[in-house]
Amino acid sequence: MHKKSKNLEDWLRADQLPVSEKDLPTQIAEPWFCVSEKQLQLEGLCFDREGNLYFVEVFGGTIFKLVLPDKKLIKIAELSGENPAAIKIHRDGRLFVACLGNFKDSGFVIALSPDGKEQSIIVGKEQHFVIDDLVFDQKGGFYFTDFKGYSCEPAGGVYYVSPDYQQITKVMGNLAVPNGVALAPEQNALWVTEMSNNRLHYWALEEDGVTIPAFGSSVPYHFTGLEGPDSCCIDDEGNLYVAMYMQGRVLVFNSSGYPVHQVLLPERLNHQMLRSTHPMLIPETSELLICSNDGEGEGGSWIYKAQALGKAHKSYQFL
Repeated sequence: MHKKSKNLEDWLRADQLPVSEKDLPTQIAEPWFCVSEKQLQLEGLCFDREGNLYFVEVFGGTIFKLVLPDKKLIKIAELSGENPAAIKIHRDGRLFVACLGNFKDSGFVIALSPDGKEQSIIVGKEQHFVIDDLVFDQKGGFYFTDFKGYSCEPAGGVYYVSPDYQQITKVMGNLAVPNGVALAPEQNALWVTEMSNNRLHYWALEEDGVTIPAFGSSVPYHFTGLEGPDSCCIDDEGNLYVAMYMQGRVLVFNSSGYPVHQVLLPERLNHQMLRSTHPMLIPETSELLICSNDGEGEGGSWIYKAQALGKAHKSYQFL
């Protein structure tokens, strides 16, 4: 594993990338940390105020903490059978974990203390969501994706939870498995990836944070290939980083929605480590981390590092 080709063109062959994307400026990520030699569905990279990294393993339900700079891996909680898919850190330091539940109607958001011992439900199972990702706004409320639907039955949506957690408002519906969500640095727009319809959405927001103005929604990009776009993150210049599931790469878009860059995982040349799920920037740097695993292969589960176009944007977790 982790053998590099001598020629970048090997990664850019027509059979490895869509023709429309193979001419994008490209870099190859480097292995950064081996989480496990086994297949773990890693997701939800998020840093705390001390610079430690939290993430989840979806199907096993484990919440991990990677203590930095020593890279000591700790299991802080286990949500067995609940399929956690994302972590974001509230300004009070609690971990807000989005859970998919049974993938039909029992997803929820749970808040954990940093050590995982104290837990409280923020959005309950009785709401019948399938919650995949979330992002806080500057008020302390948050947006989440309802990971439902099919390409021809768009049953999913994006919702906003008020800062007191008492009100849930639909921002947009009729989506086919909405996945990642990112808030623009100016807090005036949302980016959302729609996995089953292979689309990137951009929605302008009015001051209330939930109303999309007339002509304020667009689809700036249509992806290609099976599986589609996964989680995403944003930098301080408004560049959006979208993990492409089962493609072993991250596509980068500027604030206008144009694809401007891509990051490839080294093993994708041999059709390995394709389950790239989530990119995240290391706070106060322009270093990008990407998590992936090798599925039924023997490559295990890794976090990779690459160079981002901008520096980390702080407001996504109130650092």
